[in-house]
Amino acid sequence: MPAAPADSALYSRLFGDDETARLFTDSAEVRAMLLVEGALARVQGEIGLIPAEAAAFIARAAQEVQIDPAALAAETARNGVPVPALLAAFRKAAEAPGPMAHLHWGATSQDIMDTALALRLRPVLALWEARIDALLARLGALADETATLPVTGRTYGQAATPTSFGAVVAAWGWPLLGWRDDLPALREAVLQVSLSGAAGTLSAMGEHGPALRAALAKALGLADPGHGWHADRSGPARLAAFAAGLAGSLGKLGEDVLLLAQSGIDEVTLRSEGGTSSTMPQKQNPVGPSALVALARHTIGLASLVQGAALHRQQRDGAAWFSEWLSLPQLCIATGRMLTLALQIADDIMPDAAAMARNMEDGAGLIHAEALTFALARHMPRPEAQASVAALCREAMESGTPLPDLAAARFPQMNIVQFLAAHPMGEAPGEARAFALRARGPVM
Repeated sequence: MPAAPADSALYSRLFGDDETARLFTDSAEVRAMLLVEGALARVQGEIGLIPAEAAAFIARAAQEVQIDPAALAAETARNGVPVPALLAAFRKAAEAPGPMAHLHWGATSQDIMDTALALRLRPVLALWEARIDALLARLGALADETATLPVTGRTYGQAATPTSFGAVVAAWGWPLLGWRDDLPALREAVLQVSLSGAAGTLSAMGEHGPALRAALAKALGLADPGHGWHADRSGPARLAAFAAGLAGSLGKLGEDVLLLAQSGIDEVTLRSEGGTSSTMPQKQNPVGPSALVALARHTIGLASLVQGAALHRQQRDGAAWFSEWLSLPQLCIATGRMLTLALQIADDIMPDAAAMARNMEDGAGLIHAEALTFALARHMPRPEAQASVAALCREAMESGTPLPDLAAARFPQMNIVQFLAAHPMGEAPGEARAFALRARGPVM
């Protein structure tokens, strides 16, 4: 097993997400840091903190220079951050000691790295939003199509009362509407410029510090927090909390599909061919839902590591910051893959109405016990109605006669069969349609 399955040639198609992973390569990080250095020099030149000619040279060179990340490895291990080695390589490649003397003026490594991370998280969040929207559209259509398809509702793993498959699908989708609505606030918390200097005081930039931070934010299309945040890791912690919550919602979808497709239940099948076994030719394993559940658990664990890194000592804390590096990229890649898997699963689901009907009537019709109780409670005290239905349930299990038939014979005046036909699923169809409508609607 490789150390990082998402980056593995063997496992990346199962656990990885190329669109997200490309934003966390060494080359992507180096390019983002160079963009920050170039933008910083440009706004410093505009404000007059460094010579305009030097600023223009640095900004242009940052766009053009090519730096091999592998060449920075030894110094990164020694320094604990890649920025000193990057600056040295940049100065050497530029071959202009005069202008390059003004590179990285008054900034610190964490300013450059945190701002570069924000630049890469911007397309990550855009990917998440597009995939959530696509998943909602598919789940909304499926909920609408199956709004009145009866299926066994289960609690504690046991048959409970009838519901509709559309309502089951809606239960997967409702939380996603909330996560989608949370994205604007998440962007505001995460996509922020960092410019604070060595200990968060911006002292090397004098009176220009706040204006420079605002100008850098504008140049890079990021928010200006109005203060330093080296030791304030609430932004990454909120990103982790979002990913963990989303993982819970997506993992629930995967868990439900695994159970609905289980041998003996067989209420859904998946269009895509399932995974094969090395020894059992009859197997069609639900690999996608299994990977989705595993990634959900993994993401929730990674989120706790990112949030633990919020315990940031004093003005800057290398150990806590390193913990983010070890966890945050994996969390983002896993989240991207979960969303892709969930959409594939939603596209593949084929409900089996015959299996759903068969399972609902198995067990002597005991799934109708609650409905019968409340039907009888219209004509007798509820405790008496519950006791009567409990006795009928025991008789149904002993005799094999379906519960609705026993109740119809015992209470012929109640029109039991008609009652059950008129109230088969309660508000489940309405919930399915309400979700479908919301899923089609505009983002609020």
